[in-house]
Amino acid sequence: MTFDLRGRLDRLRLMAPSIGQCAVAAALAWLVAKDLLGHPRPFFAPIAVVLCVGVGLGARLRRVAELVVGVGLGVGVGDLLVSQIGSGAWQIALVVALAMVVAVFLDRGTLIVLQAGSSAVLVATLLPPSGTGGLDRMVDALLGGVLGIAAFALMPASPAAVVRRHASAVFEALAAALDGTALAVERADPDLAAEALEEARGTQGAVEQFSEALQTGREIATISPVRRRHRRLLLLRYENAARPVDHALRNTRVLARRALVALDQGASVPVGLAPALRQLSAAVLLLRDELASGGEPAGAREAIAAVAAAQTGDRTGFSADVMTAQLRSIIVDLLQATGADRESAAASLPPLED
Repeated sequence: MTFDLRGRLDRLRLMAPSIGQCAVAAALAWLVAKDLLGHPRPFFAPIAVVLCVGVGLGARLRRVAELVVGVGLGVGVGDLLVSQIGSGAWQIALVVALAMVVAVFLDRGTLIVLQAGSSAVLVATLLPPSGTGGLDRMVDALLGGVLGIAAFALMPASPAAVVRRHASAVFEALAAALDGTALAVERADPDLAAEALEEARGTQGAVEQFSEALQTGREIATISPVRRRHRRLLLLRYENAARPVDHALRNTRVLARRALVALDQGASVPVGLAPALRQLSAAVLLLRDELASGGEPAGAREAIAAVAAAQTGDRTGFSADVMTAQLRSIIVDLLQATGADRESAAASLPPLED
């Protein structure tokens, strides 16, 4: 229970800038629509702000634009039609169909179509016909979206914080998979190898979130004058590490699967495999810390290079050869994640015997 509470508090701390963005921009959208534009109940303006800011922190600007246009389109089409034909089952069907058809013609994105349809349902079921109110509500929705994007740009979350949080999850998942495979090999336990393989297979979601966080960080740094300078200073090393770390995770899955097969069959495993995996696990956590500090990951590179130099290149059987090949691939991937090019990373390994 204590651990769960700590995790929730950490999540609240990370989400605090988003909550602040939503609160301030929603209040501003209501004031602008009500006092400057003269709309008596402009509730779509703050709603659009909350949707826009909430999606903007975890998705691409294209999706934010799709959401804004979808809300405006659904509200506009829905209110204009309902004001003429009234509310009812067939009216809902017609309004939703027309809003979604127009959205399909405007853009091929899924979000804009779904948002147009759902906004049209809201208008057709909850709001009374209001003559020209449809245009006012469409303007309110678009105003809220614009102010949401402005809040996203002028009161942004730190790109480094967004990326660092998701990158840490990937590095920790990789380190855990390496450690789990090492433990299974040390104890010659197929059940532990199966657990390590399952853990390694469950890392793809973290990789995808890391990639999405990088995209979001780049967008914040691009559109925000406050954070633009952080793009090269704080994101470049994470961008360079993302693909090699993904490759290292994939190779770890292959290695864990082959270890499971070898242990099930009583086949031999490479001498020194478990210590090498543990050293790589420690190097991955060191890489996490060095990237988070914004410095050059020289310590992690040195630790990984030491593992590479200790490889013998001996060949002792099919399963052992497969695991050796995967271990060498993981070493190359991790050296690339520290900033080395592929040629120099591969050259750090001794050649395999014929």
